[in-house]
Amino acid sequence: MPIRTRRRRSRTAPALLTAALAVALLGASPAWSAPEPGASGAPAAPGAAAAPGTDRPPHQVEAFDEDGTIAHATAPAASPYLATPPAGLTAPGADGDGEVTALVRNGDPATKLDVVVVGDGYTAQEQQKFRTDAAEKWREITAVEPYATYRQLFNVWAVPAVSPESGVTGDPDRATVRHTALGSYFWCDGVERLLCVDDKAVDRYAAKAPQADLVIVVANTAKYGGAGYNDIKSPLGYEGIATVAGGNAKSGQIAVHETGHSLGKLADEYAYDGQGTYQGAEPPEANISTLTADRMRDQGTKWARWLGQASPDGGTVGSFEGGGYYPTGLYRPTENSIMRSLGREFNLPGREAMIAGFYRHATPLTSPTPTGSWLTATDRLTVDLPVPGTQLHWYLDGREQPRLRGRTALDLDALHLTGPRSRPHLLTAVATDPTPAVADPALRKELTGSLSWLVTR
Repeated sequence: MPIRTRRRRSRTAPALLTAALAVALLGASPAWSAPEPGASGAPAAPGAAAAPGTDRPPHQVEAFDEDGTIAHATAPAASPYLATPPAGLTAPGADGDGEVTALVRNGDPATKLDVVVVGDGYTAQEQQKFRTDAAEKWREITAVEPYATYRQLFNVWAVPAVSPESGVTGDPDRATVRHTALGSYFWCDGVERLLCVDDKAVDRYAAKAPQADLVIVVANTAKYGGAGYNDIKSPLGYEGIATVAGGNAKSGQIAVHETGHSLGKLADEYAYDGQGTYQGAEPPEANISTLTADRMRDQGTKWARWLGQASPDGGTVGSFEGGGYYPTGLYRPTENSIMRSLGREFNLPGREAMIAGFYRHATPLTSPTPTGSWLTATDRLTVDLPVPGTQLHWYLDGREQPRLRGRTALDLDALHLTGPRSRPHLLTAVATDPTPAVADPALRKELTGSLSWLVTR
């Protein structure tokens, strides 16, 4: 698998590969690294590396309890539990370390939303277990809407980080220490279920995938736990890291919640006692507001289009006080969506924002024939519609061809071209996802894509 490069997405032309950031990130460093200094908040365990200080600022992360409640904590950027190179294992690629495989490949990364799953705490002999755990986490995520409907918009890349020790620090107890490729550990910031990692190590492995829009770390543990790093700004392009327990059936919900932030740009809908009353400006997030339902309806803003409708997370869309960490002064759309506690669905405004987020990275229309290609009437052209129900229209020199509507395969002699043989005609396919789950006209523009080719007789 070649070193991953960043690329700019386009809805009307092939993606262009740009700067090879991965080279700069990887440099000549081995896959294993010495323990990083400065990881405050680590478990107080025998053998832990000293942490005198670090120039990497800590992260504000989300911690998740087994009952579904969510809280904030502070995670050091560095981990004191990174593995030092074991004898005979000093270079990337040894024993399969960093060798990328596709768990799900639905198309060119330029047209898909690319999820990178990195394993930690899996030895060389446990890499099949990592792939099984990673596939199960993706199954858990795609059981939730709108992932279930839009799963063909995604590629999923598995990146094995081979660890010299099996398991993670803090499992089963606080005294347990295991040095691993990403330095995963429970009891981060003194919170038992908070599963932290070394962010630089994660970045190093994520860089090996062809593209990273989302990054999930799957740790080799059955102990419930995880973390949401939603303040990550990686040069690779992803905006968050979710850590989950690979062997725990509930942990996939952690990743779903975190993508509400990174993809849907949604706010948290929970509140803290004692936080007081929100007195700031109207928040930009789609799922919290200073407005009551009546004021929202009068102004036609925020989730006004969804008011009174039954929501998939239960109940009816309205205005429920408490959200964005404030118990008063801010309102959320429903009583209890996944942005408030785990084990739930996205509410209607949240689902709408997630779909729009999917389409910021993926396209509703693809083709194995590059756009801009010169074709002739003897050629056959095919296009792919990854989302069920997508509407497809064809245009020749700007004029719709109603008889071709919905056809994903065309023998180009059916165009019945006229004029000089050397004259090129512009053939354009336009695909639109008509889902009723997106009601905001400003978001609907993300749901249309087009491809064009030149055709001669």
